Amino acid sequence: MNAVQSFKKSTIYKKLVLPKHWLFAVVANIREGWPGKDVEVIAVTGTNGKTSTCFLIHNMLSSAGIKSAVITTIGYGMGDDIQPLDAHGGHMTSLPAPSLLKKIKELKEQGVEVIVLEVTSHALSQYRTLGVPFSIGVFTNLTREHLDFHGSMEAYRDAKLKLFKKVARNTNGKQVGIANIDDKYGNDFLAVVPNKVGYSVQNGGASAFAQEIKLSPEKSTYKAVTDETTYSIICNLPGEFNVSNSLAAVCVGKALGLDKKQIEQGIAATTSVSGRMTRVDAGQDFDVIVDFAHTPDAIQNVLESLQKTTKGDVALVFGATGNRDTTKRVPMGEVAATYADKVYLTDDETYTESPEKIRETVMQGIVKAGGRDKTEEIGDRREAITRAFKDAKKGDVVVLAGLGHQPYREMKSGQEPWLEKEVAEDILETL
Repeated sequence: MNAVQSFKKSTIYKKLVLPKHWLFAVVANIREGWPGKDVEVIAVTGTNGKTSTCFLIHNMLSSAGIKSAVITTIGYGMGDDIQPLDAHGGHMTSLPAPSLLKKIKELKEQGVEVIVLEVTSHALSQYRTLGVPFSIGVFTNLTREHLDFHGSMEAYRDAKLKLFKKVARNTNGKQVGIANIDDKYGNDFLAVVPNKVGYSVQNGGASAFAQEIKLSPEKSTYKAVTDETTYSIICNLPGEFNVSNSLAAVCVGKALGLDKKQIEQGIAATTSVSGRMTRVDAGQDFDVIVDFAHTPDAIQNVLESLQKTTKGDVALVFGATGNRDTTKRVPMGEVAATYADKVYLTDDETYTESPEKIRETVMQGIVKAGGRDKTEEIGDRREAITRAFKDAKKGDVVVLAGLGHQPYREMKSGQEPWLEKEVAEDILETL
């Protein structure tokens, strides 16, 4: 048992820390007038794909004429008016209860009918969504992440299961659980809700499944098949993993009673999500992709998808975050060495850790997977990106993974302004 697990089982944690979070949430609800009680909330959880799935759902509802709002890692707002989360949230995906409730109250005052909310395991464990009933729950996947907080995959799963249990308790809502049954934990989530929808890109026996999938560097097309209807889907977010994310959105649209045309046009309405498979074009003859991928599974998904659609080599610029789950660093290195043709190991966000030690641990995974000869270690991220661009040939793709949409980096020396897409554009222009 590690120190975190020991602390979570301690009397101090159970009697002081958790009640404190609960009390803050109750006080915040009383102060704001329990703003979540009469608004329909669609909650999305999972390790990867939450933000993209939220925007696919939100844009689908907005294009259907529903006053929809979204609250995610990237920002919040109604329709196309998406504002960045304030400094109160920092890099947090799910805001603390006081901030979240203020956002919900603000959106309700603007006339919102449905809120699409990205929800993390931390938020569920710490009562940040207390007082916000969930009508529909969506589960994307569960892979290695946050084990520094939860201690085990089972505890991580159980934390996320609280979302679907909230759906089941919401007797005024639809009580629909939508889960990716390609994930080994998917059926655990469906087991706790009255109305179950399993979706899959692999299993033709699911409630909703994808067939005739065609991938390209810019988009994917496929048929989404349900019991009653077959939808012709154009997903303008590239990658097979976004086929899965958009299929979840199709299931939400069906649960809400949208018709075939509304769902098809609604999915196609999402043309990009900031920091998620974002293309950078400064006239170069190779592709540059910025993606928030910062877990082994997410990096693998991005690299595998690009290998299927790229004529040249797939290069990866990445690092691991400091002060976070250290158990994923070696697997991240293994995935990079296995699925990328060229690897540039650099710094992500170091927080208070030694950047050299972080890279050393990731390199262990690279070496373990036999990728040392195709890897360059360059600590300075701008220098690493520059080197990757200089090495790239026509038809190649360079993936900048880990930072995505974030406007700054938390480094050992302090907070550093950094927007990966703008950094990449600046480097490309100087070359």
